[in-house]
Amino acid sequence: MSLDYSDRGKQPVVADIEALTLENDNYRTTIWTGDKLQVTVMAIQPGDDIGLEIHHGIDQFLRIESGTGLCKMGPAADNLTFQQPVKDDDAIFVPADTWHNVENTGTEPLKLYTIYAGPDHVKGTVHPTHEDARNDPNES
Repeated sequence: MSLDYSDRGKQPVVADIEALTLENDNYRTTIWTGDKLQVTVMAIQPGDDIGLEIHHGIDQFLRIESGTGLCKMGPAADNLTFQQPVKDDDAIFVPADTWHNVENTGTEPLKLYTIYAGPDHVKGTVHPTHEDARNDPNES
């Protein structure tokens, strides 16, 4: 089966999200961007993280498909009062305007997919590495 990682947003799509997530080796690959929703798959390397961030006016859902990590959330970048280990099959719900980060605490890549309500990245965004994401002028 050939997996299609192109951003097919605003088109009807049925996809095997688990396979797309587990087979993805890029730090971030945007696979669907609509007006009110965006889906990306991510591979976070051991010792790396998604990056401390906040999405203004955007709720976020993350689901761990493989690996282990630590989820942190809070009202300020220096006040992450919520911290909880995460693993395969866990779901993370991030309220809009909440600072958050997910760190890979394991020895294998942390594979996850995330849904932004609404979109947070430019349609079709692919970041092979975390460094690429940090250096993208379109990322905040």
